[in-house]
Amino acid sequence: MFRRRSDLPLDKDALSRFLPWLIAFMVFLSALSLAGMMVLRAAVAKWDTGLNATITVQIPPAADAKEDERRLNETLSLLASRPGVARYETLTKDSLLKLLEPWIGEAGQAGDLPLPLLIDVTVERGAAMDVKQLARELSARVPGASVDDHRVWLSQLVRLVTMVEALAWTVLGLIALATIGTVVFTTRTGLAIHREAIEVLHLIGAQDAYIARQFAARALGLGLRGGFLGLLLAVPAIAGIGYLAAETGAALVPRPDLSLFQGVLFVMLPFAVAGLAMVTARATVLRSLKRQM
Repeated sequence: MFRRRSDLPLDKDALSRFLPWLIAFMVFLSALSLAGMMVLRAAVAKWDTGLNATITVQIPPAADAKEDERRLNETLSLLASRPGVARYETLTKDSLLKLLEPWIGEAGQAGDLPLPLLIDVTVERGAAMDVKQLARELSARVPGASVDDHRVWLSQLVRLVTMVEALAWTVLGLIALATIGTVVFTTRTGLAIHREAIEVLHLIGAQDAYIARQFAARALGLGLRGGFLGLLLAVPAIAGIGYLAAETGAALVPRPDLSLFQGVLFVMLPFAVAGLAMVTARATVLRSLKRQM
């Protein structure tokens, strides 16, 4: 019902048989790049929410329990008087052993390890806290204590993700250029193959736009076929990566959990590539026929 009448035997072109596979490969790479950008952006937002407003205070273990208690009280007193501190919580020994279990195993449950005291501190949003000054004051009261500012390495991680995202956009741009070049080459080859038939159409009154529409319709059909094939190949690949990420069990490993809107974007990807192929084919035919006049 949607098939246009064609006066050119474009379906018999041998080169057109390879175009859907090339477009499928390009859509496959585009889908992987797009999924990577979405997952990294979501992961950065998650890390920013969970870590950007927290710092960790570490107190090395002392020789006896009374000294540990004194050091802890000194640290908590300093944190309580510090502006910008929303809350602080001391991690229990069981919590520390649970965090260390992936590295030390069940042997760490013996409880005879010299574990430091860790205090999880939440900073108020927008508070201008001088972490270096806090570390100096804490070292003066509790020798050996240190302050770990998560915002330092988080900002470095955000810069790295931004660079990766820019690289992914570059890959998408190169894929678009490769798609355009492939369609241009295929269309020009088709013009050369059907040159005599095109001249006959011109003699009976056919306009360049009429001929261009036939090439554009052919490119649209091939683009849709190859686009959905590439998307069909990309879905299990993305699902497999998500499964492997879930199997790691690491909280910081980003997982490709895409929203409904992002899923719609993936469905629209073959239509976008097919539209690009159609526009490219039409422009190529019009320009080539204009030069022949």
